[in-house]
Amino acid sequence: MRRSLFLAILLCWSALLARSQTYLVLPFFNETSSEHAASSNLDWISESIARSIREGLSSRGMLVLDRDDILEAYRRLSIRPNARLTHASVIKVAEALDATEVIYGEFEFTPAPAGEGGSRGSLSIAAHTIDTQHMRKGPDFSESGALEDLAKLQSHLAWQTLDELAPDLAPPAERFMQEQTPIRLDALENYIRGLMATSADQKHRYFTQAVRLDSHFSQPDFELGRLYWDKKEYRLAADWLARVSPSSQRYLEANFLLGLCRYYIGDYAGAQTAFELVVQSVPLNEVYNDLGAAQSRRGEPGALASFQKALEGDPSDPDYEFNVGYALWKSGDFTRAAEHFRAVLDRKPDDEAATLLLGRCIARTGPRPMDPKAEPFERLKLNYEEGAYRQLKAALESRKGK
Repeated sequence: MRRSLFLAILLCWSALLARSQTYLVLPFFNETSSEHAASSNLDWISESIARSIREGLSSRGMLVLDRDDILEAYRRLSIRPNARLTHASVIKVAEALDATEVIYGEFEFTPAPAGEGGSRGSLSIAAHTIDTQHMRKGPDFSESGALEDLAKLQSHLAWQTLDELAPDLAPPAERFMQEQTPIRLDALENYIRGLMATSADQKHRYFTQAVRLDSHFSQPDFELGRLYWDKKEYRLAADWLARVSPSSQRYLEANFLLGLCRYYIGDYAGAQTAFELVVQSVPLNEVYNDLGAAQSRRGEPGALASFQKALEGDPSDPDYEFNVGYALWKSGDFTRAAEHFRAVLDRKPDDEAATLLLGRCIARTGPRPMDPKAEPFERLKLNYEEGAYRQLKAALESRKGK
């Protein structure tokens, strides 16, 4: 029964996503005249504008391709990053990525007249859209203002794009802009250069500088936390991830990683708190599973219920099956635990831990203090699919409203 329900959910998900729009936001081309000495140093704005629009769309549950997807498509099509794309090239990139809607554009910087203080100059941004499903040009958008106001300009451009492409999802402009944290231009520049850097050391240097310049800017905190997470320096990672603001779009993901970091350093209470915060907003299988692992390490009876919710969400996952069996075995329910360990072994016959614990269930032997073979066996999940969850939720709500 559970498996048939799971398959039905998968089919529903596939059908919904197949009908959903996929948005591609390309880097904006720098059209600043080469006679301006600083023109080449402004190429980071190309990605900054595109990233702002991506975040604006994805924050409302829209399926937006990320920068890594775009760079891979550029590589396959032999397109140089920051190259000025023709209309035909834009279509080729969209086709390579199966995008149904493309947003691209250009910007131009005009330096302030000599001797005029107060501003470095002005910026003009133009955005264009193409509906690739019907091969027709969509609306254009534009913004202009002082370079120092780049964060505000690109945020309003993101709202314009959202309001035109998905008006049902767009909040009033005033509210959308209030949700955006004001960011110093130099901090934004260092953050974007960090995202574009190719080495971990370069990324660290740029992100650290961004934090120094604007302590209220949460995105560099998240990226620094993730850099330390990748290096398995969990205490340092936890310090940075804990600083991410609740207003940040990466707040829940930061807390998921924070929960994992705390788990690995033995702070199971802290891990539980982080996972509980996430699961209230994003009830993903992996979050319930890891919450159960933290509860299990603390000896809390609620671990079994958390593991069961993860398994109900994906009955085909042997790790979820194992964790339910493990929680039952710890509680002395050997008969039911054995059923789950057998189910694990049906999928993974070489699973040594499942084999060991099944033997314990048959012998009706529970945990043995000081026994090295009775070490905690909880299995964690490191993936975090908030984007997929929000896209499915938006698709379901859209379908319900029709």
